[in-house]
Order: sequence, then C-alpha cells, then structure tokens
Amino acid sequence: MTSFQAKFLNLTDEKSEYDGTQLKSLFAYLDHGVLGDSIVAWIGPCNVSFEHMVDGEDLRDQSEIRGSRMVHFIVEKFAASLSETVALQRLLSSIAKDVLLEKMGPQPRFSIRRSGDDLYVALSDGEGKLSISIATVSPVSGLIHFAVNVSNEGTPVKTAALEDLRIPGEAFAEAVLRDFSLEMNSVSEATRKVKWVR
Repeated sequence: MTSFQAKFLNLTDEKSEYDGTQLKSLFAYLDHGVLGDSIVAWIGPCNVSFEHMVDGEDLRDQSEIRGSRMVHFIVEKFAASLSETVALQRLLSSIAKDVLLEKMGPQPRFSIRRSGDDLYVALSDGEGKLSISIATVSPVSGLIHFAVNVSNEGTPVKTAALEDLRIPGEAFAEAVLRDFSLEMNSVSEATRKVKWVR
C-alpha cells in the first residue's frame, strides 16, 4: 500500500517565496522528488500576483495576498474531486489548529478560532487572521495551498502570527506534516477494511 508522503523542504531564500505558481500538479515530484499523494512544507515569504490568484472572491475584490514570512503547505491528492479537496483543506486547517493548541500547552495565552479553512487568533487589540488557504483541482489531482503567518510584517490586513504565539515555524510545520500524513494514511486504511452492503 502506497503511503501518503510528507516532507519539509529546506529551500534557499531565492526559491522560498510562494507566488502561486507552486500550486500545480506534480510540484512536489518534479521540483522535490516526492512522488504520489503528498504534503510538503517550507518557510518563506508570500506574494501572489493577480495573474496566479485562484480564488474568485479575491480576484473580484482585488485583495492582496502577501506576507514577509509564512509556513507554506502544498497538498496534492491524485484523482480527488473539488469537493473532496475542499474537505481535505478544512481537515488540514483543523489539524493545524490542534497542533497550535498543543504547542501552546495546557493554559494557552490565546484562543484560536477556525472558520471554514481560515484560522483566527484573539489578540489583546482584536482578532487577527492567522492563515490563508485555497483549494483547487488539476486534470489529475486535488491541490491545496495552506499557509500560516510566522511574522505579521508585510501583511495587507490585520493578522496574527506564530511569533505572537511563541511557536517556532519549523516545529509547527513538522508537527502538521506528521499529523496530516498520519490522518491520510489512517483514512486510506479505513477504506480497506469494510465490507460492501446490498
């Protein structure tokens, strides 16, 4: 049985910016040698041009998507429908929230709220948006980009960041990679141990 692959990418500064072109089929395989259903992560800036923006709402509103330093995740699930991919996107957001709460310990200094695929943090001066995300499909796979702010610098809206929560970016990334891949492998296993019904 082929397992769901997970890998943290140590990218050079000039290759670490997420600009939207990474959201394509076989990105993990052709660029980083990760074959099959996968989740990869890295840390770098974000600056998505309107040319490479996938979200129709952001395009209509001409919303800027940028930040100086984020943890980026790209998920690829082969033969997945758009509905399945959106469900996986929300699963990934939920797992990220669980990891954050776990990293903050039994008495967290901040509360975190999930709304759809977005995460928000209640700060002393109001709520800050912690994450960005989009799900789409290619002819061969479902694709997700999910990213969490490491820093609040360079963001066009009020945000929260891992720096506010005092959580190191790489440790957060590694935990999400582990938990999401374990969940996906568990889902795959669950489909192989049930009988069909009449």
